[in-house]
Amino acid sequence: MNITTIGFDIAKGVIQIHGVDGSGAVAVRKRLSRAGALTFFERLSPCLVGMEACGGAHHWARELVKFGHTVRLISPLYVKPYVKRSKTDAADAAAICEAVGRPHMRFVPVKSREAQALAQAYKTRGLLVAQRTALINALRAHLTEFGVVAPLGPAGAARLIGLVRGEDGPLPELARQTLVDLADMI
Repeated sequence: MNITTIGFDIAKGVIQIHGVDGSGAVAVRKRLSRAGALTFFERLSPCLVGMEACGGAHHWARELVKFGHTVRLISPLYVKPYVKRSKTDAADAAAICEAVGRPHMRFVPVKSREAQALAQAYKTRGLLVAQRTALINALRAHLTEFGVVAPLGPAGAARLIGLVRGEDGPLPELARQTLVDLADMI
């Protein structure tokens, strides 16, 4: 096989590949298991591999580079115009193969494991901050229904949490019990 370019579509359980030779003729169309994909690319002569920049793409790119392949990640928005028929994994792989060979295509840089870890830390922190904000807003809204209002910010939230945890206060016992759960989560 004289494959020069491969479109690599990542799915949950399988990998679909579409490869062409130097003249643009289809040289391979395969559906591979995840483990089988590594074996396939290990045996293949180095070539250009394109894949959508989606979940798992940076991992696959790092693995394929180890075998000498040139890997380029493409935003899914830039691949979509190249899908010629119904949306299937095989059609996506063919579209990726066509898109990666375009001379003015924009690519996403492959992240190192360290860069991926840093990005994950930022996303996780953002998620936790958003969840805490939602919990504080829910606590504030529930307590407003009982006429309890506090200033915005950490001091106001601390005051509300203290009120909820106190045994004596303006809250019915059932409301206090459920709001203690919110306070614990905050």
